[in-house]
Amino acid sequence: MIRSHSGEFVESQFQPASIDLRLGHKAYRVRASFLPGPNKRVEEALADLTQDVISLEGDGAILEKNCVYVVELIETLEGLPETISAFANPKSSTGRLDVFTRLIADRAEVFDTVPGGYSGRLYAEISPSSFSIRVRKGSRLNQLRFRRRGSAQEEASGFRVPDRELRQIHEATPLVDGPPTIRNGLVFRIHLAGSHERDVIGYQAQSFTDVIDVDRVGGYSIDDFWTPILAKPSRRLILDPHQFYILASKERLHIPAGFAAEMAPIDPTMGEFRVHYAGFFDPGFGVGAGGMPGSRGVLEVRSHEVPFLLEDGQVVGRLAFERMAAEPDALYGEIGTSNYQGQALKLSKHFRD
Repeated sequence: MIRSHSGEFVESQFQPASIDLRLGHKAYRVRASFLPGPNKRVEEALADLTQDVISLEGDGAILEKNCVYVVELIETLEGLPETISAFANPKSSTGRLDVFTRLIADRAEVFDTVPGGYSGRLYAEISPSSFSIRVRKGSRLNQLRFRRRGSAQEEASGFRVPDRELRQIHEATPLVDGPPTIRNGLVFRIHLAGSHERDVIGYQAQSFTDVIDVDRVGGYSIDDFWTPILAKPSRRLILDPHQFYILASKERLHIPAGFAAEMAPIDPTMGEFRVHYAGFFDPGFGVGAGGMPGSRGVLEVRSHEVPFLLEDGQVVGRLAFERMAAEPDALYGEIGTSNYQGQALKLSKHFRD
């Protein structure tokens, strides 16, 4: 079903509910983001839109911010059953670097979705926004997961655990560290309060920085890339539409073993801003002492067109839960690539604490 056309899979690619996808050997710098449409392969679209071809072999290459690139992935899909669809999302570390990454398949009319029955190549569209990044063949920016659908499950919403069942799950295994607000999923709120005025409650990306190597873990100083946001007595923050922020949820979360969760797109009636790129939570994420919720959700925040005022405790999104086909052999936090278990406010793994 999923194949590697250049080398074998490596153990660290496998997550409890997904598989990491690896970049291939070259990147196409393109004039604009695109979808191939129902009658065209990605390769055909690239022939018309490519401005430059960049080798990712060896030490790789720099992908400049505010540019769009397309990279063929090492992984392909062959003979995907009609009843199984594939869905992609950026990895947590990718979203926290403000790198917009989406999956494209041949003849696709939407991003990040591969229909049942598909056989063919997969591509990643990559657009760094705040920082230029260095990538190479084998770098991992997004991940793929699979859903087996029934006859009435054509859309992703058909897989969501209903609110009544979510309340029952919370009674058995708490999903948050307080009374839950469950309304078309688990509602979460923004955390902008500190115990002291000098507490850091967020980070704002700096505009003129060095390049970040996406494969270099713990290699960068926070001060060289981010400006800390300190708690204010007003417990407010005005988002500048030209800036990128890392903030955290007020709730501490826990995803039980038999479930995964995804941040649902924000309702535009709640405000013209975005709080996530990645937003996928593996089974076992957030488990704390005694099995209680122990990790905040980290939010990748950008206002769309106008300045927007956030206040502590304001609703900013919701988590949609899905039931796994079976509990995974190892949960998040039990594998070597679990970089964000027990997190509070935390930047991507590339920065030293």
